[in-house]
Amino acid sequence: MTRGELVEKKYYKYFQNKQCEFYPCHKMKEEEDFNCIFCYCPLYALGDKCGGHFIYTAKGIKNCSHCSIPHVKDNYDYIIKKLNQIVEMIKIEIDDPEKK
Repeated sequence: MTRGELVEKKYYKYFQNKQCEFYPCHKMKEEEDFNCIFCYCPLYALGDKCGGHFIYTAKGIKNCSHCSIPHVKDNYDYIIKKLNQIVEMIKIEIDDPEKK
């Protein structure tokens, strides 16, 4: 299979690890659509701008246990798009740490 064929099929957007001791870490209706590629959500750093279903605990910790955004097979493009916001956050921090 050529690289072009792989990109066309988009296998790089989906991975499932049923041997993981935590699989599935979130309950979903269709287990075959459970995506493990973003095992730990890269959007956690966005706080309340991630777009997911979360709560903050009494201690101020973000609890994402009821969010399935990173594990939905078709959400790869959404996550990649949101990662640009994290890149912008990092740029601001590097350019001017006082700006936050």
